[in-house]
Amino acid sequence: MLRLLRNAELFAPEPRGRNDLLIAGDRIVAIAETLAMPPSVVPIETWDLAGANVVPGLIDGHVHVTGGGGEAGPHTKVPPLSAESLAYAGITTAIGVLGTDATTRSVRELVAAVLGLRARGLSAWCCTGSYELPVPTVTGSIRGDLAFVDPIIGVGELAISDHRSSQPTVDEILRVAADVHVGGMLANKAGVLHLHVGDGVRGLDLVRIALDISELPASVFHPTHVNRNPRLLDEAIALACDRGCTIDITAFPDEDLGDALPADRAIALCLDRGVPLERITCSSDGGGCMPTFDRDGRLVAMGVGQPGSIVETLRRLVINHHLPLHVALQPFTTNVARTFRLARKGRIVVGADADLAIIDDRLLVRGVIARGEVWLRDGIGAGRGLANI
Repeated sequence: MLRLLRNAELFAPEPRGRNDLLIAGDRIVAIAETLAMPPSVVPIETWDLAGANVVPGLIDGHVHVTGGGGEAGPHTKVPPLSAESLAYAGITTAIGVLGTDATTRSVRELVAAVLGLRARGLSAWCCTGSYELPVPTVTGSIRGDLAFVDPIIGVGELAISDHRSSQPTVDEILRVAADVHVGGMLANKAGVLHLHVGDGVRGLDLVRIALDISELPASVFHPTHVNRNPRLLDEAIALACDRGCTIDITAFPDEDLGDALPADRAIALCLDRGVPLERITCSSDGGGCMPTFDRDGRLVAMGVGQPGSIVETLRRLVINHHLPLHVALQPFTTNVARTFRLARKGRIVVGADADLAIIDDRLLVRGVIARGEVWLRDGIGAGRGLANI
């Protein structure tokens, strides 16, 4: 099947103006101001977008596809995320992680869920490990997982500065970082250590010390949830500006903010304080638990991360903070693709995967194409159920 998109206001993410796009299978094969209609013997579907904004499909770098939670017993486990909950939010690529619980959940289960998303038509990868040490794996080693398990591209989310962590030492963090770095080299994958950062007073100390005393590049360390309080965000800004790390802002739901800064405010503040745009990513923590604990570490309230929070963050960056759309898009597209080394993701260029989101002037998602297949058209789901696999 060929798909010809007419009259798209194209953001690749840089603004390209009005263009036509031709999709063959799961790839973009032509972009031009006007494309001729292929010969009539070739099956083709045409979609006139009438000037709607077409942007790269969003990449969510931190998603609990098997569900999160469980910190107050089995009844508090969050159910797995559906493919529709991602796609209808404009997310065409997801990177799955485990959280606190690698006891009743497993990395094998995570890999299976990622393969399930791929079978449904989305793009998905995952990290091996969880909050804990030793790092739980599929093959018995971090390097083995990276080398032999196709969807695994890093380690995460390993917890630091959190009462739910394994209280890792600098030496333990360095050993994990070294294994994921070299494993990534051997497998030609990203080799990223994706770090959950809690509210603890140590903040990002372990990352700073690891960079001080080792030869590891800053690109190995990718701390997330760094906007959970103003003090931690200050540390993350310094880490990005002075040490070259890419930092991940979490799009916490408004009702679960607590002491956290909203993701749009955090990104705007990072830019105001000199963080290079390319060192900022933003993820949803979709399906993850948003817990509140008492002073004894007992769960007293729990929200759930929502995949739709990242497109809402994009919307606020443009409307409330007046960022140009092509600038606001980068923490959700090109920057994530670069961090996780997803070569055909995050851009609309010839040869890239046909992952597109169509957004209206209010920056609401009205259409989604993932790997060349339509998931959402004019705000209506295209009925890509299990029967269509």
